[in-house]
Amino acid sequence: MTDTLIPTEADEATTDATTAASYVDRTGTRRALPDTAAEAQVRADDRAHVFHSWSAQALIDPLPVAAGEGATFWDYRGNAYLDFSSQLVNLNLGHQHPDLVAAIQDQAGRLATIQPSMASDVRGELARRIAEVAPGDLDKVFFTNGGADANEYAVRMAREVTGRRKVLSMYRSYHGGTATAISLTGDPRRWRNEPSDGSVAHFLGPYPYRSSFHSESAEQETERALAHLEQVITLEGASTIAAIIIETVVGTNGVLVPPPGYLQGVRALADKYGIVYIADEVMVGFGRIGEWFAVNHFGVTPDLITFAKGVNSGYAPLGGVVISERIASHFDTVAFMGGLTYSGHPLACAPGVATFEVFERDGILERVRDLGARVVGPRLAELAEKHPSVGEVRGLGLFWAIELVRDRETREPLVPFNAAGADAAPMGRVAAACKQAGLWPFVHFNRLHVAPPLVISEEDLVRGLDIIDAALDVADAELAA
Repeated sequence: MTDTLIPTEADEATTDATTAASYVDRTGTRRALPDTAAEAQVRADDRAHVFHSWSAQALIDPLPVAAGEGATFWDYRGNAYLDFSSQLVNLNLGHQHPDLVAAIQDQAGRLATIQPSMASDVRGELARRIAEVAPGDLDKVFFTNGGADANEYAVRMAREVTGRRKVLSMYRSYHGGTATAISLTGDPRRWRNEPSDGSVAHFLGPYPYRSSFHSESAEQETERALAHLEQVITLEGASTIAAIIIETVVGTNGVLVPPPGYLQGVRALADKYGIVYIADEVMVGFGRIGEWFAVNHFGVTPDLITFAKGVNSGYAPLGGVVISERIASHFDTVAFMGGLTYSGHPLACAPGVATFEVFERDGILERVRDLGARVVGPRLAELAEKHPSVGEVRGLGLFWAIELVRDRETREPLVPFNAAGADAAPMGRVAAACKQAGLWPFVHFNRLHVAPPLVISEEDLVRGLDIIDAALDVADAELAA
């Protein structure tokens, strides 16, 4: 059913700050939201004591959230928002999924925690299920607490196995906020964290819409991007390079779908020079594009896959590395020098196992592919034709980007790269139009991303796209400003 805000009679009669609204959950039960007096305490505690990531603390005003259900969440005043960002593109099965909640409750009731050096039924089952859907011989899983440390440990494995130090990553990328992960990251968040891991070098990945290689086709983009990567390998010294890490579909930095043959070319270069190929699937793994792992869509098998987010929809911190036989066997008789107290925590693994059960029972992968091909792709193509501010739309499954421009001919972005303050205001106005209409968007630089929970109803998906359609009128108006 569609998530619906149901005002109480008091809501309709007064705007008193203590009035509570209500909503109807997926079972049809009306539930009261905390009153707005409680919101004041939440806001006060947050502003006084919570230090937020990636933010100038005095310049933010975090929204207090009272409840969530499916693809919708509510603030304390009863305003409903379609969650078109799946929070941080991790809430794949939506807010308060009953199977995931029940899995955590059941696990907490029978064995809340156990150290990682002991065997755990739920940890072992989740590892087996992950191995069964991973490509090739990636049959072992090392669990972490999230995506950044998954990438840290994947790099550590590659360095140990190859005896080399250097790692190559794309400029348009995000791999996490910890020491090596932020060095691997290509976007501007890296800049103020430098120097960190000095053994990282960056290269330009394919981006047909804004080709760095002056390509005129997807085939040319693949050929020239691979030639560039091989040149970087040569100039950096192939014998010094342990790994190449690539987001299978670049996430925050553009929803950049690799052109045909590119990832196969990366695999071939890695084999040619004895380099470990790491696929970062923290954002696109577990159904986001309609596959368990996005590499399956492209028919390529990396040496290591990193994951997090969608493995349990973020219901508890969990990530990991899926490891090929070649990498895993190195550590058969050599100790792996890495570990975490909460590696494979039972309360995190339990909703991971439940995620597999829900995906299989409800046909989530098939549903995502269908909605992407039948609903999202065609509708975004219509928006691209309708709105002069839309330069390109691109994506797969339920993961898309709308790239906004000032001029379709020159492809000048609606806002400059890494814009802040007044320079970023046009995108701020587009985002505000979405929120005013009841949709919480994912905005990065000059792009709107479409990444709703995979369980969103078709009705709500269409409604969200209608809201974006209207918000793009605001972007169009910027062109005449």
